[in-house]
Amino acid sequence: MDSDIKRDIIMEHYSHPKNRHRNETDEYLKVNTNNSSCIDNLDIYIKINNGVIEDISFDGEACAISISSTSIMITNLIGKKIEEALDYINNFEAMVNEEDYNGELLNEAIVYSDIYKQNNRKNCALLPYKGIKKALEDYINTKNSKN
Repeated sequence: MDSDIKRDIIMEHYSHPKNRHRNETDEYLKVNTNNSSCIDNLDIYIKINNGVIEDISFDGEACAISISSTSIMITNLIGKKIEEALDYINNFEAMVNEEDYNGELLNEAIVYSDIYKQNNRKNCALLPYKGIKKALEDYINTKNSKN
């Protein structure tokens, strides 16, 4: 993908992020994810129904990379089963860390395929993924401990 197209996608998701609002109700899991070396601090709200991610939203302050990465991630995760979401997240992490990954799963998130070249920006792109992965793993562990 051309670097100008990548930049346009990133800036579109930064300027007009998807689902940027708070959902602080009992239906939503909330996870905070932040980067100690910069201003990035996001709250992510996840609604799971019968093992499917029904809704995700976020709020907080962060750089263009973190905001756009969160917006793109949300677009890709809503409607997915938890296992599918974790597979998507693992593929994104592999791409950012220069490991083997399935680019077909990533859709617009492929715009971060070169982010490894700027090591300090990797954390920005990975920030929402780390947060939501923790929330999904905690959800699975809670469900398993109740069974």
